Amino acid sequence: MFAWLLASIPSPSHGGFSIGPLKFRAYGLCIALGVVIAARVAGRRWAARGGKADDLTAVLTWAVPAGVVGARAYHVATDWKSFRGRWFDVVKIWQGGLGVWGGIGLGVVVGLLVAKQRGMPLGPLLDTVAPALPLGQAIARWGNWFNIELFGGPTSLPWGLEVPLAKRPERFASSSTFHPTFLYESLWNLLVVGLILLLERRARRAEKRLPNGTLFASYVALYTFGRFWIERIRIDSASKLFGLRINEWTSMILFTVSLVVLVVRRRSTTNTHTVANPAQ
Repeated sequence: MFAWLLASIPSPSHGGFSIGPLKFRAYGLCIALGVVIAARVAGRRWAARGGKADDLTAVLTWAVPAGVVGARAYHVATDWKSFRGRWFDVVKIWQGGLGVWGGIGLGVVVGLLVAKQRGMPLGPLLDTVAPALPLGQAIARWGNWFNIELFGGPTSLPWGLEVPLAKRPERFASSSTFHPTFLYESLWNLLVVGLILLLERRARRAEKRLPNGTLFASYVALYTFGRFWIERIRIDSASKLFGLRINEWTSMILFTVSLVVLVVRRRSTTNTHTVANPAQ
């Protein structure tokens, strides 16, 4: 928070702590905290829409673990070469390696299936979690700081992240500070939260009803727009296709799809209003 007062952002000396025989990894705790806060925000928003708490609890009970499995599966699938010769490390999620879109994708699909079985409206449900998801992501990203991973290229900016020699890529061994991409993404996610809430608030003030799914599609578009440029900064090893990282391709595809959804939904709503209120 006070990085601008420092010459650089220090890396943590420890990635966790112990209480008696129990060991806690800060990476996992950040993710858990992000999930808990996101769930609480989603719960309050669902209640404000008149939804039943039991319904949302049932959705989250299945969606959260599915999200963890999906996040790990996405990471392994897109960076499988790094696991060659050590396949048992696939289950060691506390060491890092969770792909956001695998988590969001499988979590949302499983959550919607549960919601459909319970007769819940799917569009409003997606819009309910739209600001909660990036909020949880903003918190979870700090796990990368504790693991000292996924940082960007060398920088002399005052908010550069100090990286120990043992953690630096060999080609950048002479550099000591790097772009804190975890911080960039965390701040971008908070901005996404604010923009979604602003969109919702402006529609409410104008007494306009946003088409179902608008907030969720806006979240996808906004997040992927920022994530693409953050990926361009990162220097960690990653699988590439035609010169671009897989995450960059994923961001571009999802950004395009979300924009198409927003345009189609807006046009369909405009056409509906035009038919319902023809010009005199």
